[in-house]
Parts: sequence; structure tokens; C-alpha cells
Amino acid sequence: MKRSYLIALIVAVAAALWLASPVVERLVRPSVDDAAQGESTASAPAARAGDEAEPIRVRVRRSVATPHVDHLILTGRTEPARQATLRAETAGRIVAVEARKGAMVEQDEVIVRLDPADRAASLAEATALLEQRRIEYDAARKLTDKGFQSQTRLAEARADLEAAQAQQQRIALDIERTEIRAPFDGVLQARSVEIGDYVGIGDPVATFVDLDPLLAVAEVSEREISGVDRNAQATVRLVSGERISGPLRYVSSVGAEGTRTFRIEVELPNPDSGLPAGMTAEVRLPVRTVPAHAMSAAVLTLDDEGIVGVKAVDADDVVRFHPVEVVADGANGLWVAGLPAELRLITVGQEFVLPGQKVVPVPEDAVPDAAKAVSGGGS
Repeated sequence: MKRSYLIALIVAVAAALWLASPVVERLVRPSVDDAAQGESTASAPAARAGDEAEPIRVRVRRSVATPHVDHLILTGRTEPARQATLRAETAGRIVAVEARKGAMVEQDEVIVRLDPADRAASLAEATALLEQRRIEYDAARKLTDKGFQSQTRLAEARADLEAAQAQQQRIALDIERTEIRAPFDGVLQARSVEIGDYVGIGDPVATFVDLDPLLAVAEVSEREISGVDRNAQATVRLVSGERISGPLRYVSSVGAEGTRTFRIEVELPNPDSGLPAGMTAEVRLPVRTVPAHAMSAAVLTLDDEGIVGVKAVDADDVVRFHPVEVVADGANGLWVAGLPAELRLITVGQEFVLPGQKVVPVPEDAVPDAAKAVSGGGS
């Protein structure tokens, strides 16, 4: 046979084998896959049996309840302890302004002065008349004692004397009212008059406030007012970040008609009047003491009904679900109530176990610190 025919035959056989290889593979593969599937199916019961025989390991921590003061948190504002609107008690023209708006003023310090006009002359006249009436009364009394004058004349002289005294006192008081003074130590919040203004009796002159102590005022709902202790010590956090403590000095006994809320007042020390009135304030008012557990929010979970709680391990190493009430939330975690006084709290693995399931509890103390850091468990 020629060499060229031999080469062509070899190439043809190789091509035929190459084209036939997928068919052979399809014929062989089902048996292999069936064998593998059978092996997998046979091993599944064994794997499940192994799972049932080996409970899940969870990390637990012994948690003990401690007394925790529950607070009622209210949003309020600061107010002056006292506020007075000063009004003119006599008529006249303003001739002097002694205190500027916003200044600290001591009690009885003059704020504005009115023109005394002819009041000084009227006082001198009334004083002279009083002296005359006194002399007349003394003379009438002596004559009556000697029997030269009746008791009726003596009574008339006494009435004239008392009328003169009253007239002098009225004029002296009117002169005092030309100086409008501070009723107590405080701040001159506003002044509505200037030099040259004329005021009549009852016209407003200035608004005066007492900022020491300062009041933090808030409203308590009708559902929560029964838990308020009238002798409580409250903590107030101002919008500036300052925290001040003070006693609860007033609790309203009558609710507001529109809101059904009750006004409370907390007294805050403010010796230099540096804290202003009208600031937003958060009032923390202690209302009850409850046994509570401190824990991280990461250990909280939900049951099938959406109730918030935690999972713990009982004495038989069985998982139990406990609903909780969050009573406080701070930078270091939560305080929750509604739990037994002592329990083994699941801190890692609570999402992989169900209530009633048997587990292997591993105390946190037995876990290396590095493992704790990686898993993030515990609080």
C-alpha cells in the first residue's frame, strides 16, 4: 500500500474516535452519577443521626438582677422662679433711669425715678398743718380735764389731728412711689419706659425676673402621674449639655383641661443667674425601683410572635425564651426587667437554637479572650 493511503487511513480512524467520545461519556456517566447519588442518600440518615446525637454548643453568662431606678424622661423648659411686672403707682414724668435692661439688680434698688413736681411743697404744708392740729388737741385736752370744755370739743380736736396725720402720710407715700424699686434680687428682663415718658397709675414700667433658683418645668401624662414621688430628686439635662440635680418642688393636683397633663417643677440652683430661662430641658424623674439585668442589645431576640426577649439555659441545659421589658438604654448597654433573679443567659448562638432544644452551654469564663473578641459575644 502506498504511503499516502496509509496516512489517510490513520487520520480517518482518529477522527472517528474523537467524534464518538461524547456518546461514550454519556453512556458511562449515568451509572457513575447514580452510584454517587446512592452513596449520598445512604449517608444522609447517618449525618442526621450524628446531629441529633451532638447538641449545639452555645456560650452563656451568669446574669444576676440588681435594683435599678427606673426614670420617667420628660421634655420641658426652664422658667424663672419668680416674675413681676412693675407698674407705676403714681403719675408723673420719667426723669431718671437707674438700671439697664438685662442687668442684675438687688432688692430695693431704684430702677426709674419720676418727677416729684410739687410733692415736696405739699408735704411741708401737710407737716405744718399736722403740728397745728397737735397743739389744738393738747389745748382741748387740758381744758376738758379742768372742766372748761366739753368732751365733744375734745373729740373734734382729736379727729382733726388724725386727719392731718393721714394727709401727711399720703403725701409722703406718694413721694416714695416716685422711685420704682426692685421687689427682689433678680434680673431686669425688660424696661418699657425712657427718660421723658409720662406714666399714669397702673402703667407698666419694667419686667423683673428671679433666676435663682431656676425652674425646670414639664408636663406628666395622666397615666404616669400616679408614679411620681413628690419628694423625688430629679436630674435635668439642658440643651447646652449641662446636668443639674434638684428637688421636685411642685406637682399639680389638677390636670390641664385640653391635654390632661399635670405640671411639675424642679428647682435648680443658679447662684450667679448664669443659666437663662426658656431653654429646652430633659427632665429625668425617678418613678420606681425594679430588679433588672444589665446586658448588651446584641443578646436580644424575637420569638415567633415578634415579642422581644432573651434566650437562656435552664438547669437541664434546655433553651428557654424569656420576654423582657427594656427599662433603660445607656452607653454601656441595656437594663431589662421581667427576668428571673438569676439565669444563664445565652450570649452567643441564640439565633441558632430554639426554645425546648437541648444544648451544651459553654461559660464565657472558659472562652479565650481572642475568641470573645472575634465573636463579639457577651456584654
